Amino acid sequence: MRTAALGPRASITGVFFLNGLCFSAWYARVPAIQQQLELSPGELGIALFGAPAGLLAAQPLAGALTVRHGSRPLVAAAPLYVIAVVLPALAVDMVTLLLALVVVGAANGVLDIAMNAQGVAVERTLATRLFSSLHAAMSFGVLAGAGSAAAVAAAGIDPLPHLAVDGAVSAALAALLARGLVRDEGRPEGPRFARPSRRLAALGVIAFCALMAEGSVFDWSGVYLADETGAAAGAAPLALTAFSLTMGVGRLVGDGLAERIGPGTAVRGGALIAALGLGLALAFPEPVVAIAGFAVMGAGLSVLFPLALRAAGIHGEGAGPALAAVSTVGYVGFLAGPLLIGSLAEASSLRAALALVCGLCLVAAVSARRARLE
Repeated sequence: MRTAALGPRASITGVFFLNGLCFSAWYARVPAIQQQLELSPGELGIALFGAPAGLLAAQPLAGALTVRHGSRPLVAAAPLYVIAVVLPALAVDMVTLLLALVVVGAANGVLDIAMNAQGVAVERTLATRLFSSLHAAMSFGVLAGAGSAAAVAAAGIDPLPHLAVDGAVSAALAALLARGLVRDEGRPEGPRFARPSRRLAALGVIAFCALMAEGSVFDWSGVYLADETGAAAGAAPLALTAFSLTMGVGRLVGDGLAERIGPGTAVRGGALIAALGLGLALAFPEPVVAIAGFAVMGAGLSVLFPLALRAAGIHGEGAGPALAAVSTVGYVGFLAGPLLIGSLAEASSLRAALALVCGLCLVAAVSARRARLE
């Protein structure tokens, strides 16, 4: 079967899935890499900073490149990006691990912007909503990458052969998928960076709040269940599992929902549902209730970031710079959230700190009125 016959929608969906799978696989092997390199927690923390630093530095450049060359050439280079996941397994000390993760983060940042810009191009070509479903594919890719990495680690396989095979297979699949992408034309005379505007700022606020909330759940939901609800060690990770599953499912239905009720209403409603879900988990610190609350939160948050990115991408002719601006602001929130929650928790309590995330969801709901999401 020729991959080009899959068509642009199936091809870009596959790229989103591979992105999530590859870049979650290396993250899941961090404990093994730490053990191999004999790194202290502080040294590992310094090295891990390389990935977000590379991502944030690369995204504005990727936005500029999509204007000049179009998104297709950058997404077609996906094999070069995904093979970068091998680099952390080749590190020999903290410095080389830091440098490897800078490259991995930069590769992820370029692919992230390029594939989202290609998603906008495919939407325009097919004249149908599909952006939220693309992010659903990435969410399920993350689950697949983390799950397969757990199985490989349990089998005693070292990170290098695991990530080498993962990167090689994903690179080959990405090369095949690239044949079905839309040929969007670059505009050499177009602006390289997005011009600040109230609309773009509002979209950035939504992205910031959404990803800060996601980052807080990823880092602190298990701790909350263990420390605040008394959940057993085996039950504590279920909050993140429930959150991730409902987020993936929510993104699958997000396009149809936005079509029926409008993207602005979908974002406002989703943000309020997310606040309600987390509020439920905080108000009733019992394991079952808390897990259910995080599940509701995942469903509510699911549409916020994809719809904010879509709104940025469909504004004007050059999607790349606007996507880069909104995405970069969002990832700043994703990175800053866990640190902020930790600092507030130390000063007061984890329940009080997570209450801030409820407030951020309300801010996102208010910002949706100014963002003109359609």
